[in-house]
Parts: sequence; C-alpha cells; structure tokens
Amino acid sequence: MQIEFNKVLPKPLSEIEHSAESLWNSKVIFESGKRILLNASSGKGKTTFVHTLMGLRADFTGDILVDTKNTKSLNTDEWVEMRRSKIAVVYQDLQLFPQLTVEENLKLKAELTAPFNSNDAIDKLAFLGLRDKWNQKCGFLSMGQQQRVAIIRALIQPFQLLVMDEPFSHLDNNNAELCMQLIQNRCDELKAGFILTTLDAKDNLTFDYEVKL
Repeated sequence: MQIEFNKVLPKPLSEIEHSAESLWNSKVIFESGKRILLNASSGKGKTTFVHTLMGLRADFTGDILVDTKNTKSLNTDEWVEMRRSKIAVVYQDLQLFPQLTVEENLKLKAELTAPFNSNDAIDKLAFLGLRDKWNQKCGFLSMGQQQRVAIIRALIQPFQLLVMDEPFSHLDNNNAELCMQLIQNRCDELKAGFILTTLDAKDNLTFDYEVKL
C-alpha cells in the first residue's frame, strides 16, 4: 500500500504558518511497509491528519491517493473495505464502548473485520498486564488501560498499515515499550507498516523515517 498526500491542507489549518518540511501543502508519499514517525507540536494537526486520511473529514484542499486512487472518489463500501482490511487505527479518543467489557469491545471489532481468536486476544492482554480485565467494562478502566485495550483492538484485525494517534500518551515508559514490542511483532507478522503520531520523538521509538507537520 502506498499513500500520497498531494498539496493537502485542511481548512482549520490554513491560517497557520507551516514550515517547508511540513506535510501540509506539500507532496509526501508514505511508503508501503515502512514504520513512520509523524512528529509535531500540539495544534499542528496530528489528529486532523488521521481523520483526514480515514475519510472522517473532507474539509481540505489537495488530494489523498491510496494506491493511486483518490479518496475523494471512494464510495461507502470502499471506505468500509479499506477500514476493515487495509488500515487499522488507534484514535486519540480511543473510541471504545465504555458500557461493554474488554471482551465485548474486542469481539465487536472482530465481527466487522476478521474471525475472533479469544486465546490470541487474551495472550495480548496478558502481555500488557491486563489479563484480569477481560470481563471488566471499559468505562471502569484507567486511561492507560483503555489505551492498551485500544491498541490490542487495532492489532487483532488484518491491516497493511496501522495508524496510531499518540497511542502512548497515558502510559509509563515500561508499558509503552511493551506496547511497541507487540506492535512491531504484529507488523512483522503481517509485513505491514505503521504511522505513529507523537508530540515528542524522545521515547526510543524504532522507525524508518520521520515526517513533520
């Protein structure tokens, strides 16, 4: 999978000055299978980037091409298929259902994307120290615990690209490193790449190259 941002500029960011290195209003190609750090200070559009890429907002100039196809031309079924099998996402607001248990949140995602392997999901939870939260409602979990569940939820679906919007913002270094190890292993398994947005590149993250906003 190849994604090209060609002169993309979201309207809410049109009044902000962007550097010559910025992705906004430039031509940037995200290469297939690469692990990419999207680094920017607050207010530069990290979440806007994710929402724009995923078709959740269309208030931008320029074009986004996924495998040479302009996302402006995608119909509902094509968006569903892309989100089901090509691009997995960890949104900054996580988008878990608080009234459902961890198991129910994971099974609901699996019903939309791929057969559910409860043993694999439990193994991932155990690796991240959440084995005892299987039957806990997500609304009663801490933000750090919810982030880890959201990461696992993204990892259980098939994908060619994993997009993560500040996925470690509520995690200590040890838990962030465990999550990163799980992410790297899953990407290796699927021969997939990722784009990870962050406020700060100091977290010993392993990536192929960096893109700035």
